[in-house]
Amino acid sequence: MKQPSTSLAAPGNALALAIANPGALGTIDAYISAVNRLPVLTAERETELGRRLRDHDDLDAARELVLSHLRLVVSVARQYLGYGLPHADLIQEGNVGLMKAVKRFDPERGVRLVSFAVHWIKAEIHEYIIRNWRLVKVATTKAQRKLFFNLRSMRPDGQTLDSEQVDNIARELNVRREDVSEMEVRMSGRDMSLEGQDDDEDSYAPIAYLSDDGRQEPTRVLERAARDRLQTAGLSSALEALDPRSRRIVEARWLQDDGGATLHELAEEFGVSAERIRQIEAAALKKMRGSLSA
Repeated sequence: MKQPSTSLAAPGNALALAIANPGALGTIDAYISAVNRLPVLTAERETELGRRLRDHDDLDAARELVLSHLRLVVSVARQYLGYGLPHADLIQEGNVGLMKAVKRFDPERGVRLVSFAVHWIKAEIHEYIIRNWRLVKVATTKAQRKLFFNLRSMRPDGQTLDSEQVDNIARELNVRREDVSEMEVRMSGRDMSLEGQDDDEDSYAPIAYLSDDGRQEPTRVLERAARDRLQTAGLSSALEALDPRSRRIVEARWLQDDGGATLHELAEEFGVSAERIRQIEAAALKKMRGSLSA
């Protein structure tokens, strides 16, 4: 089965479009009613179809295996309605898992497709829930995923867990008690819109409390750090590379709080012309720019 999603949607198949989109039959109830009317395969027929698919890449056999197990996807998807996601979307993701299971099904193992497919169906639904339940992922590691899909049912009446309950759950699921507490906090939170829910300018909106001058924008933070570095260690290093006279001229002209010395004042100090001081200053600044940019 090289392209299960395309082949299963071949013209003439009454439920082909429904595999890709359960809403294609009008309503989710119509879809469920339709798949429940499809016949269940006998063990012999299932083995025959599995061999045809494995040995001859028979797409008609694959289609029949998938269609006969759509009711299984509906049943599994119903178990995850408590996460607040559309039933049709859960079924659609489960159907993807079913098609993956059919592609990998080996009739010689002596295991019915229904038992083999449950794992793939749940895996796809789990991934969908993790991606869409919150804007921010609440579970990324294996332990967090285990907690995410078990903690809801293990919390008595959805109440906050006490220390003993946290220990019991951690022991039963073989995870750290810190992971249990952290997941409880994550699942108890909710997404919050930065924008206000209405046009009232006086209403509360989190975005009003965020800085809008860009001072904490990452690029500006890095630029400030680089500038500060140049003004301290970088500047000191550049000055040290100058000869004593050039350094004195630069410090007197540019690093004084009182506005700095004039060219004529420095010319008198060193016994040269003001033009010569200007030339020494220009050469020193050029050298310093090279040092700072290196």
